[in-house]
Amino acid sequence: MSSLSKVETKPPSPALIYHQQFVPALFGQWGPRLAVQAGLRNGMAILDVGCGTGVLASAAADIVGDEGVTGVDINPDMLDVARQLRPSITWLQAPAEHLPFADASFDAVLSQFALMFFDSRAQGLAEMWRVLRPGGTLLVAVCDGIHRSAGYSVFAEVLNSLFGPDVAESFRAPFSAGNADHLRELVQKAGIPDASIEQQLGTVKFDTIGDMISTERACVFTLGGILDDVQFTKLMREADVAFRDFLTSKGTVEFTMPALTIQAQKSAE
Repeated sequence: MSSLSKVETKPPSPALIYHQQFVPALFGQWGPRLAVQAGLRNGMAILDVGCGTGVLASAAADIVGDEGVTGVDINPDMLDVARQLRPSITWLQAPAEHLPFADASFDAVLSQFALMFFDSRAQGLAEMWRVLRPGGTLLVAVCDGIHRSAGYSVFAEVLNSLFGPDVAESFRAPFSAGNADHLRELVQKAGIPDASIEQQLGTVKFDTIGDMISTERACVFTLGGILDDVQFTKLMREADVAFRDFLTSKGTVEFTMPALTIQAQKSAE
């Protein structure tokens, strides 16, 4: 009689789940757009702050070359995924509020959907401005207010009705910097002159309602770290009704999720 030994496989990390599921649905579209908007050119030195798994840094590297790009994030799991995907880019663990670089080190400093999670948003922006060279470009994107995304507004309302305001507020956290007046106040505190703040439209796309809910469930960075299995079952039942208005003829779920961008150019000395 023979027996097969069990092979234990390590479950995917939250960072890998984030990259495999959230990036295609939400964030992947923004990297190339922002890299072009920043006017990147071959040979530039680029810094991506709060780089996550490297969506924006990789888009920048496609233009300037891997050797010209540095990505910084405080989360080591995110950086592990980034290194696996793009090993030739320089990846460093550091807080945005204390960047480990000399003044005027980079031709462009970029950040995509990270500012809202900084311990100090104003200090993080000030640090980005400090390490930017004269003549260089700062470009930062954050989620616009949740009320401007019909789909995620419905999502928050469903969470509130099922599980109460605390869960709903946790879900709204990524949208907490989505206010133009708030961003103007931040850039003023950071000492960044003549910054422009603009809204840009993006689209959220999931193959099915079930995929949208299972993505949230799988990632502890979002609802996966808050709700249990019983609660997710309740959420799935309610979502089948709540998100019908966002179904396309192909059965996919699609709705807008705008971003706000901060852009400024440092005056040449």
